[in-house]
Amino acid sequence: MLRIIGGEWRSRKVPFAAIVGLRPTPDRVRETLFNWLQFDIAGARCLDLFSGSGALGLEALSRGAASVTFIDQAPEVVRQLKENLSTLKCSDAQVIQASVINWLEQQPDDLTDQFDIVFMDPPFRKGLVNPCCALLEQKQLLSENALIYVENEREAGAAQAASHWLPHRQKQAGQVNYQLYRRQPDADA
Repeated sequence: MLRIIGGEWRSRKVPFAAIVGLRPTPDRVRETLFNWLQFDIAGARCLDLFSGSGALGLEALSRGAASVTFIDQAPEVVRQLKENLSTLKCSDAQVIQASVINWLEQQPDDLTDQFDIVFMDPPFRKGLVNPCCALLEQKQLLSENALIYVENEREAGAAQAASHWLPHRQKQAGQVNYQLYRRQPDADA
């Protein structure tokens, strides 16, 4: 069971698919992240890549995000996320079953509705963070001052982000390295 920490659904528990390697973002990491995002989450359009349990996207919705697009390739994950959203009576979310890399590659280069906050918590030791970072920029999926949260294994270090993704916050918890970047397109100017 996954416990939502704050917002409208505070303390609600929802199940998540029991899949090998699926590790919901721990409560204390989520609490830290959403403290970092507290002034940015209300009304934000969010993208939850490698959704898994949906912990980050559900927490964002609970705290006032305008919408969340969940992307995960596992059918069990997608089914459970849809059931959880239905249980929570949430209509501000879209759940897409797809490989994250494939989904990113297939997005049009001129998307009119860009994302304000991106959550990226891929399976560890698969080398997925850096290609995703590059595709988010290449496909112009980010709003001008978007926030990008990246969670990865400690030994991988920081993501190879675009030069105008400025490190905003970073911490470690156990074997998890997590960082928040703020996109500032004029930082190179």
